[in-house]
Amino acid sequence: MPVYMDHAATTPLRPEAREAWLRAAATLGNPASVHAAGQHARRLLEESRERLAVLMGCEPIEVVFTSGGTEAVNLAVKGLWWARPAGARTIVLPDGEHHATLDTAEWLAQAQGAHLAHVPLDAQARISHDAFAAACDQPDVALATALAANNEAGTLNDPAELSRLAASAGVPLHVDAIAAFGHVPVDLAGWRGDAVGAAGLVGMSVSAHKVGGPVGVGALAVSRHASPSALLHGGGQQRGLRSGTQDVAGAAAFAVAAECAVAEREVEADRLAGLRDRLIAGVLAAVPTARLLGDPVGRLPGNAHILFDDARGDTLLFLLDQEGIAVSTGSACQAGVAEPSHVVRALGHGDTAAQSVLRLTLGWTSTEADVEALLRAIPDAHERAAAAARRAGSAARS
Repeated sequence: MPVYMDHAATTPLRPEAREAWLRAAATLGNPASVHAAGQHARRLLEESRERLAVLMGCEPIEVVFTSGGTEAVNLAVKGLWWARPAGARTIVLPDGEHHATLDTAEWLAQAQGAHLAHVPLDAQARISHDAFAAACDQPDVALATALAANNEAGTLNDPAELSRLAASAGVPLHVDAIAAFGHVPVDLAGWRGDAVGAAGLVGMSVSAHKVGGPVGVGALAVSRHASPSALLHGGGQQRGLRSGTQDVAGAAAFAVAAECAVAEREVEADRLAGLRDRLIAGVLAAVPTARLLGDPVGRLPGNAHILFDDARGDTLLFLLDQEGIAVSTGSACQAGVAEPSHVVRALGHGDTAAQSVLRLTLGWTSTEADVEALLRAIPDAHERAAAAARRAGSAARS
């Protein structure tokens, strides 16, 4: 049985979600049809929307099902941009965002003339509130976006404060809660606070496969006060924000998986934080030159993001994989692309350091035996990876 330490990329499908998907997949009828079969499917779909809304802290009508987190982010960022007031052209974009956000904003800049106002991270990968407020407090801001939790470094941000700052400047805010949902409390209404209208937190994206649901299902909670433009047209489903036949089985499985994750969240957070701390302490003891990145306390319970100054992360990944241990060098959306971590660079490190990190993430199937297996394997893997780095350095100098 392989040791799996890449839960941030995707976590195993929960049995409850699998059963919910199978039951719903046997349901006959398109939920947009008016006959009895269609209306039965519609009831199951809307019940799933209601259950998910409770967990997201929003109203059912505000939940827009998507094909995943990336589509949810695109709908929020592009939709808010296209619905912006006349003269607004700036997107407030913190450094270290997920590539779903970065690439969307950069496309808007290149193709449609958006101006990107970058907001720095502090040394622990947290968004600077002062810089965020200053960026929002400009006359031409169309929207702002921010991570609830950094998907690589694991550091938790303060969405409620970011929402307050955006609302004070009259700016609509999207929060990417994909890495946070199911692991720490997520609450659209609570984070939005007293903001009324189309400013402050108006959109929050989540994804099913991060909490034990199926791949290919996500959701964007869109405040009833916001009217982003749609990406897809042709049917007017989901307030006209996302046309197309809705995935009843995917929605049902997502709702069940999210309920399981939230129900066990407090107990599981304590368990995973204990395993994580044992993992971090063991790695740092075995490799004294290694360093933990991100906030040592205010971080996702299952996340350990570690910098190895003298070894490349992709070499370590390969060597650990040979021992049956699955880890990551960063976001899975960039897997297979040999490029430095933009998150590590946002923390002030150079390209060498940005290529020398491992992201070790735990989840609902993780055990003490998994941690011990990694700790047994890391000394030899590091020694071999460091030796390979020294040989590469010598060859480059000769």
